[in-house]
Amino acid sequence: MSIPSNKMTEEKNRIEKKKPINLLDNSAFKKFIQSRWYPGIFQWVAFVVFSVIVYELVAGTVDPTRNVGTSLTWVLWWPLVPLLFLAIGRFWCAICPFGKLSDIIRKTIGSERPTPKFLRKYGLWLIDLFFIAITYSDHIWGIVESPRGSGYLLLLLVTLVVATSVFYERRTFCKTLCFLGGLSGNYSRSGALELRGTPEICKSCKTQSCFKGSDKAEGCPMFQYVRTMDSTADCNLCGNCVKSCPNNSIRISPRVPTSELWGTKNPKMEHTFLAAVIMGIVFVQNITMVAIWQDILKAIGSVTGTDSYNINFTVAFIIAMIIPIGLLLGTAKLATLTGGSVEKVKKNFIRFGYAIIPLDLAGHLAHNLFHIITEGKAIWYNSAALFGINVTRGDLAFADASSVQMVQYIIIVFGMVGSIYTAYRIGNKGTMKALMPYYVLMILLAVANIYLFSLPMMHRV
Repeated sequence: MSIPSNKMTEEKNRIEKKKPINLLDNSAFKKFIQSRWYPGIFQWVAFVVFSVIVYELVAGTVDPTRNVGTSLTWVLWWPLVPLLFLAIGRFWCAICPFGKLSDIIRKTIGSERPTPKFLRKYGLWLIDLFFIAITYSDHIWGIVESPRGSGYLLLLLVTLVVATSVFYERRTFCKTLCFLGGLSGNYSRSGALELRGTPEICKSCKTQSCFKGSDKAEGCPMFQYVRTMDSTADCNLCGNCVKSCPNNSIRISPRVPTSELWGTKNPKMEHTFLAAVIMGIVFVQNITMVAIWQDILKAIGSVTGTDSYNINFTVAFIIAMIIPIGLLLGTAKLATLTGGSVEKVKKNFIRFGYAIIPLDLAGHLAHNLFHIITEGKAIWYNSAALFGINVTRGDLAFADASSVQMVQYIIIVFGMVGSIYTAYRIGNKGTMKALMPYYVLMILLAVANIYLFSLPMMHRV
C-alpha cells in the first residue's frame, strides 16, 4: 500500500526539523576551517602575545598593578576563558600557545612514543590534583599578585609541555596533564557548540582519517574517534577531522547549553570530583577577598594552636573542598534513603555531580567578573605603556561595586537554574520526591555564592 504524498511530506519535514544545524553547510565557513589558515592564524597571534606576556612577567616591573603581563593574564584572559568555554567549547585549547608549542616540538625533535599507560589511566586524576595544587600555591606564594611568580609558573608549564612533546605522541600534555584542560573539559560540557560525526556515514568509513590523519591534516591531537565521540570534553575544535574526512561526515552545530550533561553515557568519578572541588575553590577565592577571612583564620588558629598563615590556610582550603563533596555525597545518600531513587549511592554521586557544573561555571564567571570590571582599565593603561604611550592613570573600574554585585547575582541565578534543570534531566524527569534533595543542594550552593558576593571584596591585583 502506498503512502500518501502529503504524509510523506509531513514525515520528511519532521525529520528535517530534528536535524541539527550544521555550520559547515556554510561554504565560506567550511572552506576556512579546511584551509591552512585555521587554526594557525589564531595560534600564531596567541603565541606572540603569550611570548610578550611571559617576558613582561619575568623581566618587567614587579608591581602587579602596572605589569601588562599580569593585567592580560589575570584581569583579562582568566575571566574570559570560562565564557569562551560556554560559548564555543574548547576552542581556546585549539589556539593555546602550549598546544602550538607542543606541535612544533613534536614535528622537529619528537619521538612520537605512545602515551604511557599510567597517564592514560590516571591522567584525569593528575589533572584534578594539578588544578588543586596550582590554586593552593597561588594562595601560599601569591602567584597572582607576583609577576615573577606568574612568569615562573608559565615557564614551568612550558617545561612540562616540551618534555612530554619530545617523548610522546600528539598532545599528551593537553590530554593528561594540563590543569586548564581539566577545567575546560568540564566547562565545555555546558557549552553551546559541539562537533560530531554523522553515524550513518561514519559506520561505513574504512579510512578512520579523523583519528589517523591524512595528507591534509594530522590525526586528532586529543586521541578522539569522531565516530564514537559523544562528548565535547576532549574536542578542541582544531578542525583536523574536518580537513581529513573524505565523506563529509563532520558537523559543527549549536546546541542548548548544558544539554550534553543530561545524557552523559559514561559518567566518571574524576569529573564529579573536579566539579565538586571547583565549587569549593570558588568559595575559597571569594572568602579570601572579604573581611570575614581574618576571623576565619583566627578561628582555625585557635584550633591548630598556631598563627601560621600557611597552616591555617591549608586547613581552610581542605575544608572548603570537602564541604561540596560531602554535601553531594550526603544528598546522594538522602535521595537513596527516601526511596525516591533505587540506584546506589555511588552511582547517584557520580551521575548527579555533573549537575554542579553549570553552577561551577556561573561561580567562576561571577567571581572573575569582579576583576575584569573593577580592574579592567589597567589592561588599557599597562598595554599603552608597553608601546611608550603615556596615559594618565585614573580609576581602574568600569562600574561601581554595587552594579557588579547585581550582575553577579543574576549569573548565579542562571547557573542555579541550569544546575537544577540538569539534575531534572539526569534523573530522567523523575518525581519531585526523587529529585528534591538535588534541587535543595543546588539552591544551597547558589545561596552560599550569593552571600559571599554580597560582601565587599578587596582587590588582589
